[in-house]
Amino acid sequence: MGSLGEGCNLLRLYLHEIETGIFGAFVRYVNIVFESFDRLCMSPTTALILILGYFLLLVAISFLTSKTADNQSFFTANRQAPWYLVAFGMIGATLSGVTFISVPGAVGAGGANQAFAYMQLVLGYVAGYIVIARVLLPVYYRLKLTSIYAYLDQRFGNTSYKTGAGYFLVSRIIGASFRLYLVAIVMDKFILGPLNIPFAVTVAAAIVLIWIYTFRGGIKTVVWTDTFQTAAMLLAVFLTVGAIAGQMDLGIGGIIDRIGDSPYGKVFFFENGWSDPNNFFKQFLAGMFLTIVMTGLDQDMMQKNLTVKTLKDAQLNMYTFTGILVMANILFLTLGAMLYLHAGDQGIAIPESADQLFPTIALEHLPPVIGIVFLLGLIAAAYSSADSALTALTTSFCVDFLGFEKKPSTPQLKQTRWLVHAGFSVVLFIVIIIFREINDRSVINQLFTVAGYTYGPLLGFYALGLFTRVQIRDQWSPLICILSPILTYIISTQSEAWIGYKFGFELLILNGLLTFVGLLLIQKDPDDSPSIDDIGSSS
Repeated sequence: MGSLGEGCNLLRLYLHEIETGIFGAFVRYVNIVFESFDRLCMSPTTALILILGYFLLLVAISFLTSKTADNQSFFTANRQAPWYLVAFGMIGATLSGVTFISVPGAVGAGGANQAFAYMQLVLGYVAGYIVIARVLLPVYYRLKLTSIYAYLDQRFGNTSYKTGAGYFLVSRIIGASFRLYLVAIVMDKFILGPLNIPFAVTVAAAIVLIWIYTFRGGIKTVVWTDTFQTAAMLLAVFLTVGAIAGQMDLGIGGIIDRIGDSPYGKVFFFENGWSDPNNFFKQFLAGMFLTIVMTGLDQDMMQKNLTVKTLKDAQLNMYTFTGILVMANILFLTLGAMLYLHAGDQGIAIPESADQLFPTIALEHLPPVIGIVFLLGLIAAAYSSADSALTALTTSFCVDFLGFEKKPSTPQLKQTRWLVHAGFSVVLFIVIIIFREINDRSVINQLFTVAGYTYGPLLGFYALGLFTRVQIRDQWSPLICILSPILTYIISTQSEAWIGYKFGFELLILNGLLTFVGLLLIQKDPDDSPSIDDIGSSS
């Protein structure tokens, strides 16, 4: 423990030298810029103009990247995307608008993910990404998949294939709609509402803009727009930290000291056993399985990886992405601690909902330009996940349900893809409006939780396919995949009364296990089942 303390002291000494130079200059420059633009950014009209300018940049990127685009470039970017762009752009899709405001807010809210406990989950992410790089990506590249759910067709049969793809569609529609809804209500409250623009128009405009810059180039365009949006999101967080540090008169060393001396700096939680939602082992395992399922078994995330030319580059992309993601999460947690410390110093009342802390301080208690930076960052975080989600939904439906890969490329097929793309845009709009009409956060959260339940069957499917030779009675797989989430829900609501244990993120593991066991119950003769090596070598 002494050597660790000595190391931290040495680090602080080096950081003190740095902060008087680079960081100090950065904070001073940020303050000068903020003072110069404060008056400009006071108007909702000005904010709207800046946001429209942001979207014009996205449309320009789309125009440059979608020339001579066809179905293959829409689905796979012709497998020519630079791995380093994919790695950086995936950050924006992973850190959605929900993460953008929720992770900082959770730091001081108590309960799950308090302080820096979220880093335990992130360490689990690292393990999960290694599994994806070493186990799943080789399978996807060996089989030359466009939709990752085509693996289920080869391994189990057409019914299992459609079931897996169907669960993805449900998950992504609810998830993407929820994330866009959060952004829309912020836009409506602070920018478009004061201009008397109806909420439905706000939502429609946002979705139309996404459709405009993705309908031609698809994933080929998304790789580039997500890179731009990831940079905008991280810059927003970095500038906010700089602005708060300037007001608190802190440099890098001072930030580390203040957070370390506060209740917000604790990272590892071992004390209270498995009943604690922040327990290290509980968080680590949950993070690992969440990553395997919500990235490795998700068409949205894997579609980006499959745009890279070779397996080696795709693995390099995954490792690089993992490193950047760890640093990005440290930045978000640092921001959360700084927000709470700043609120305490200034006597700012903490909002009842922790999710409102970042918006409240950024929009009401920091220089007005930070409000604009916050809104741009939030939009970047939400739309970098929404644009790829819309593209992935279109890809999955066209490939998994309309059989595009089995048909020759024709102008009619391209028009069909455009219609599917437009159709999912309309679906997202309708779901967001339904969220608005419900106007009950607890109900909406339950709907969002339902999307999480749909990943459990995918975990069970792929675990059975990759690690056993079991062949199942394919026609019965939908029944198993319906019963497993239902049983998971019953257990989750009753477990505390039954055994004194409250489930958290690890419900995903339970759901996957129940699916796995259920599929075993409908197995055929195990000797008739091909292994993944057999499938790969025959493709």
